[in-house]
Amino acid sequence: MRNAAGDGVAQAPHDQNAAYRAVVSDLDSLVEHVQNSLRLIEQTIAKETSPETTPGGPESSTNVIVLDDVSPRYMKSAAALQACDVNLGIALHSLLDCGDSAPCAASQPALSVIGA
Repeated sequence: MRNAAGDGVAQAPHDQNAAYRAVVSDLDSLVEHVQNSLRLIEQTIAKETSPETTPGGPESSTNVIVLDDVSPRYMKSAAALQACDVNLGIALHSLLDCGDSAPCAASQPALSVIGA
């Protein structure tokens, strides 16, 4: 098998397994990072829409009107991150699928729950 650089040098089987594990590890890290970002957005939206910070709440003034123009941006970002989460999950699962053409590691990493 040729290496990614395309220089015609064959990789040893242990190099292929190391490369496979590195890709799986990177994808798993990306999935975790995307899910953490989604949680942060959800927490921020919850905090901004809580009764304490909305008009009429204990911390708000009765003379202040708040236009909620921030939530749509958070919602768009959350939708994009959810799409990334799903697609990264599909990529990770396809790599971990032990079909005929995919190499299978002896011990595969535990996957986090991938939200839809």
